[in-house]
Amino acid sequence: MWKLERLTPQTTLLKNSNMIKELANVVTVEAGQVTVSSQIKSSCSGCAQVDTCGSGQVAKALPQAKLSLTLPYDVNTLGRELKQGDCVVIAIPEEHVLSSAGQVYLLPLFGLIVFSGLGQWLFKQHILPHELIALALGITGGYLGYKLAKYNQKHGKQSEKLQPKIIEVLPTKKISQ
Repeated sequence: MWKLERLTPQTTLLKNSNMIKELANVVTVEAGQVTVSSQIKSSCSGCAQVDTCGSGQVAKALPQAKLSLTLPYDVNTLGRELKQGDCVVIAIPEEHVLSSAGQVYLLPLFGLIVFSGLGQWLFKQHILPHELIALALGITGGYLGYKLAKYNQKHGKQSEKLQPKIIEVLPTKKISQ
């Protein structure tokens, strides 16, 4: 969420306060693109019940996975040249993730409910000969809602907003030996 903070009576600063952030390491830097890698974390490692919980046992048994992303990169935007091994902070605005999740869950549900209601109405009006056809109509509505949500995620306005961006390059410390 964007909010305005007052610095002086004459000036204001636009600040992004709700971002989902993650640390990542730069793997490769190419012309206009950078590939970063991040460790996928399980919240089970920080829980006090990790030894007695079934989910904690499964999390211990599975190897830690890494997520690799190729992101657009512009030296002028970051103000610094990236090189392999740099630690960066990548982020996605929280509001876009929440609205995207809402689409993914609600559009299929809405399609299921609307088409099921339509199927039941058509059955009650004796237009459909069997209730199984009304059921199939409801399932079709759920599927169409799913396809619409999938299309919106890939081709809609949300797809670019969900692209993670590098917001900060963390300083690297030289260790003398």
